Amino acid sequence: MQSEAVPGPLHAAIIMDGNGRWATQRGLPRLAGHHRGVESIRRTAEACPDLGIGTLTLYAFSADNWQRPAEEVGGLMRLLRSYLRNETQRLARTGTRLSVVGRRDRLPDGIPEAIAAAEAATAAGTRLHLRICVDYSARDAIIAAAQRLQSEDPTRESFGKLVAGPMHGSPVDVDLLIRTGGERRLSDFMLWEAAYAELHFTERMWPEFGPEDLAEAVAEFGRRERRFGGLKAPAVSAAA
Repeated sequence: MQSEAVPGPLHAAIIMDGNGRWATQRGLPRLAGHHRGVESIRRTAEACPDLGIGTLTLYAFSADNWQRPAEEVGGLMRLLRSYLRNETQRLARTGTRLSVVGRRDRLPDGIPEAIAAAEAATAAGTRLHLRICVDYSARDAIIAAAQRLQSEDPTRESFGKLVAGPMHGSPVDVDLLIRTGGERRLSDFMLWEAAYAELHFTERMWPEFGPEDLAEAVAEFGRRERRFGGLKAPAVSAAA
């Protein structure tokens, strides 16, 4: 499906929901759904540049996900380690810059170093900026920004930089926020950056999500009228 022309490059953010349910419905362990979800990350990221998306932010593991069973959490951490080991060269080869957003002090030994190495290896990528949120909480990011605040008269821009954090550069407002799996909530994801994002919810489980689904979301985005709190300028009639 071809998307309609929209201004770009866009920042798309995706809550990758439905991995566990997808697996359970097929009589598979929940981790099988997460493994299939990695394939969805690969094909979705590859489709982004041709759809006018310059930044893709993915919600992989929230700060609240530590509450899940230890076996599942351990499996997810092993999957993250495997992803960094197996995908970094391909990302660099395709011009994709990788950044990991979120806390690193609670991650298992070796993973913070693997993240730093992958970020360094892909730093020159300009075709797509792929941001993966791990141990991430938007509310915690806002609290941390407030704690670092030094100005008594902050602007949205200056405070947004604090929310983004010192490791992730200037904040990039989210244009299009997608949630898969049928749920309709933000789950503590990109609350500052998505203030004026267009929201797209789909019943498609993340392991089944692909370029056609992304193109459909971008096409719908292109049909929406974004006013950012203002009004659309009236059409100017031609002089008689």
